[in-house]
Parts: sequence; structure tokens; C-alpha cells
Amino acid sequence: SVCVFFSVCRCTSSMLRRRNEPPLDKGHIPWLGHALEFGKDAAKFLARMKEKHGDIFTVRVAGMYLTVLLDPHSFDSVLNDVGSLEVGNSRNKLLEQIFGLQLNGIKDSDERSWMEKHFHAVSLTKLCSKMKTNMQNLLKDDFNGNKNWRQDGLFNLCYSLLFRAGYLTLFGSEGNASAVYKEFRKFDDRLTKLARKSLKRGKTSLSSKLWDLLSPKCLESTPKPWQQDYIDFLKKEGVDAEMQTRALLLQLWTTQCNAGPAAFWLLGFLLTHPEAMEAVKSELKHLTPQDSPPKSAPLQEPGAHPTTPVFDSVLSETLRLTAAVMINRDVVQDKSVCMADGRQYFLRKGDKVCLFPFLSPQMNEEIHEQPQMFKYDRFLNEDMTVKRTFYKDGRQLKHYSMPWGAGGNMGKSLLFVSLVLTHLDVELCEPGARLPPVDPGRYGFGMLKPHGDVQVRCRLRTTQH
Repeated sequence: SVCVFFSVCRCTSSMLRRRNEPPLDKGHIPWLGHALEFGKDAAKFLARMKEKHGDIFTVRVAGMYLTVLLDPHSFDSVLNDVGSLEVGNSRNKLLEQIFGLQLNGIKDSDERSWMEKHFHAVSLTKLCSKMKTNMQNLLKDDFNGNKNWRQDGLFNLCYSLLFRAGYLTLFGSEGNASAVYKEFRKFDDRLTKLARKSLKRGKTSLSSKLWDLLSPKCLESTPKPWQQDYIDFLKKEGVDAEMQTRALLLQLWTTQCNAGPAAFWLLGFLLTHPEAMEAVKSELKHLTPQDSPPKSAPLQEPGAHPTTPVFDSVLSETLRLTAAVMINRDVVQDKSVCMADGRQYFLRKGDKVCLFPFLSPQMNEEIHEQPQMFKYDRFLNEDMTVKRTFYKDGRQLKHYSMPWGAGGNMGKSLLFVSLVLTHLDVELCEPGARLPPVDPGRYGFGMLKPHGDVQVRCRLRTTQH
């Protein structure tokens, strides 16, 4: 789901202080409060508030009051409460702002059941197999069997290949994959402005071009099984034909928006840290017979694939540094939050509560030593097993890294990078080049995007190993 909080919402009628409420910081601008600083760089702003107020505080942002909880020991008090806290209202408003989509009548539980049917277990395994085939074909087609070096931006290379492979896997319409990718990138680049209502949608908007490309006339005459079942599900819920097409754009964005950026950071960290690259290549060599394509590649969550502990650690470290979701809930009835240290705080009906795992636990120096640095073996024990033991305040943490909030999977990025490393020679155009900084405006939208790119050169290998 889209996890940001900039939606039009009702502010509380009165903010007179009550007993046991979190520290309140309204900011100096009436109504707006801290909205400008938050929108410019949420991580920097929230770090400042944490330094000032501690692990829980309330800020005023564009007319709403947002309580931010940054103690991972206390996250379950929010994640497990389905009575006082809800997702739906803010999510529906955000879907309308970004995608022009109205799905107000659909229950979250019904939507989750549909997703589990088509994107989990056996269905997910089949999709991953098809995704791998599409990626291999695109790699061969893009290079046309040419063994000469070619130069490209790493972000463009990763995003283009992964998006087109994902689109072909889900929609199977080869004729317009490049056109959809081109329009999708434009749409995604403006997504934060749409979410914050600083960019108006119109009939000639970028999203309308994508709606047209995803309409039945532009897709395969026979829809994919998941696609037809999704349309049937929406029809049953009373969603009209126009909204059905818009819902397909939501599914496209949800499934494809994170994979390309994740692959960029993963491959970028390997290219800029030779010791990590050597460790991963050595591990992959033991999985793959010399001079033949890989028969299998890791598709599971970090730590779930017993034969690639180094690769899994690299992915976990990459996501720790570059995945920045916000987990948001609407307070639908007055609630008391019990902190892990015994303190209790009162939350008001009509307010919002937010967890920001990127700031803590992921970038918390008490949990992760030198958190700003990339350490490829951070999630490895000395015996090369997966490290899952981390501490805060002397107590072991359940939530020591939450790149996708309460869930998520980056198997596609692992698969893509393993295929690149076994099928291509890739190197930096400028030895010693550094990765670009993150775009600070993307905090809260999943994977961070780079503010710029880094040039690489690549070529097909004569043999894959």
C-alpha cells in the first residue's frame, strides 16, 4: 500500500493540552505548522524533532496533528491495534489524489484476500519464474548479442529492465511495454507532488495517458488470469469500467515502483564496494556451474535462502539504507499507547499516528553501529549465518529493520542483480565514482530514488558464470 500521510484530512477541533499527551510541536506558521520542512526532507525534520522531544511527539502538518512514534520496542502497540486505529480513510483519499481512483466501498480484508490469492505462495512462484524468463530475454534483446561495451546510467538501466520485465509478466503486452515505461517514469517522478496536492491532475494528465495504455484496447485481447479476476472482483464491488482501468494503474505502480530503485542501490553499492562485490560473486559461483546460465536464483526474503547468506545480507543492508516507508494510521477512537518502558500516552480521535522505521530502527546508531555506512556483512554472524539479534536499551529487538513496514518482498531485485552479475560485465565509467545522494522528497514513498545517476559501462559476457 502507499504509505504517506499527506492527504486532506480533518484536523482536531481543539488542541488544548490534555494529561499524558505526547509533546506537541505546532511550528510557527498558522495551520501549515511544519508542513514545508516535512515535505522538503521528512527524515531530517523528524530527526530534529526526535532530538528535541524523544521517541514520541505530535506535530502539526497542514492542519492535521500527527503523532510520530520512533521507539521500535513500542511499534506493536500501533501495528496490532485494529480497533482504535485504521488505514482505510487516509489511503482512500490518497488514492483519489494520486490515481483519480475511488474505491471507498472495498474492505481492506477483501482486498488482502484477493492479493494473497494471486501474489503469494504458488502463484508468486509462477510469476517469479515468468519474470526471470522475461528478464533474460530482455537482456539478450537489449544487447542484440553485441559483446561490445555500452554506456548507460545505472538507474536507467535497472529501472528500465525491471519495469519492462515486470510489465510483461503481469500484462503480457509486448507491443507497448516501452511506451508504458516512458509514461510511468514521468508519472512516478511527479507522484510526490500529486500526493501533496501541489500538482493538479487534469484530463490531459500523465495518469490519463497511462489509463489509456492500460485500457482493454491497448492490452492483449485475452487478459491475464489475475487481471480478469481483479476486474471481476472490482465489478462485484460496484466499481465502474473507468475506475477499473485506473485500478490497474494502481496495481502497476504498487508492483513495479520499488523494484527498479532497489536494484539500482543494490548494484550500486556492490560496484562502489569491491570487497562486497567479490564476496557476492564468489557466492554466486558456487551456485552456478561454470559457463552456463544460472538454473536458479534467490527469490525469497533476505535470510530465507540458506545458500546465499552474503547476498541476502547485502540486500538487507541496502534496504536498511534506502527503504523509507511511513506506516500511518487514523485514530478512529481515543486511544492510550503503552510504551515499552511503561509510559502511557493519550491519542485523540481524529488525529493520525505514524511510524517511521527508516529513522529508527534502521538509522539508529544505538541499534546499528555507524548507520550511515554501507557494511555488506552487517546482517551476517561470524559463522556466515543470518544475524537477527540487535539491541536497543539493552533489550533484544523484534523490529531491527522494517524496510517495507509490516511486509514486502524484494525477490525481483535479488533476481535481477544475480542475472546481471552472471550475464553482464558491469563496471563504473569513472573508477572511484560515488553514488548520488537520495532525493529527500521521496521519504515515505517506499524505496528512495537517487538525486542523479552514476554512469556505468556494460557488455554481454561470452560465458555466464
